[in-house]
Amino acid sequence: MTTGEIAALVAAIAIAVLVVGLLMALLSLVSTLRALRLTADELRRSALPLVVSMRETVEQASAELERVDTLLGTAESISTTVDSASRLAYLLFSNPVVKLLAFLSGLVRGSRRLRRRGEV
Repeated sequence: MTTGEIAALVAAIAIAVLVVGLLMALLSLVSTLRALRLTADELRRSALPLVVSMRETVEQASAELERVDTLLGTAESISTTVDSASRLAYLLFSNPVVKLLAFLSGLVRGSRRLRRRGEV
């Protein structure tokens, strides 16, 4: 055998080893892709009910938030009404009450003076 033939034989063996290595890598890749596909299918089967359940929960929460928003609006309306009523009551009763207190204070002072004069 000549040197060229030996080199060709070594190259052919190297290429054969390389092809066998690539085939093994390809088989490993196919096996990994099958496992990945099975995992993705399993994930889809288990995640889909969770997503449906989450959607129902979000819809229920949204309905409850709308209800709470309505209640807050009603409470705000009641608060405004009570505030207006208390302001009106203050304006209505403050002046007569102040006058009554001033009148009673004057009566007390006058009665004290009368008592002091009667004692002397």
